[in-house]
Amino acid sequence: MTNDEATRPHEDFQAWLVDLDGTLYHPSPVRAGMACELALTGWRAIPVLRVFRGQLETLRNDLEQEVDDPYQLQIEQTAEKCDLSSDKVREMVTKWMQQRPGKWLRLFRHTALLKKIERFREQGGRTALVSDYPARVKLQALHASEQFDRVVASGEPGGPRRLKPWPDGYRLAADQLGVHPAECLVLGDRSDADGEASRRAGMEFFQVRTL
Repeated sequence: MTNDEATRPHEDFQAWLVDLDGTLYHPSPVRAGMACELALTGWRAIPVLRVFRGQLETLRNDLEQEVDDPYQLQIEQTAEKCDLSSDKVREMVTKWMQQRPGKWLRLFRHTALLKKIERFREQGGRTALVSDYPARVKLQALHASEQFDRVVASGEPGGPRRLKPWPDGYRLAADQLGVHPAECLVLGDRSDADGEASRRAGMEFFQVRTL
């Protein structure tokens, strides 16, 4: 199902599977803050980060076969296009897409959603974070690590072998939680990625609205 509202109350599901980027924080002010930082002190990284983000969208559509680590493949393809070493690309991406955004993430947390997740867990619900990027550093910055029973993230051990809209990450999260896909609600910001992945996984989807 790709509608932005599930067919039954969210609390009736056994598990919530939650996207991170653009879902657990308000992306527009975070992007604005990071754009200023990059313009002032990280301008050399800007073209590399643009290629890196573009490669993610390419892999979403082209990566039909499973690979060991989609994140590493994204880094290697970016390095080839930018004529840099994979280590240099990984260093730039880690700094500017995982570490430096932390203060902005804290400022612009999606507080209402995080409180709903907390209440859902208090009522016995299970939760998993499912991301196409490494997630643990950002979760710590959001003070949200304790809100998730499992983390399934590309670029981290045990991550999915294909990216959204492939359903691999959500299926893996449901398996780890021990919950049938029909009892899982996916919360994400993109109907073309999270929504389509949830449909393929046999799950329902709710599109989260952010600034």
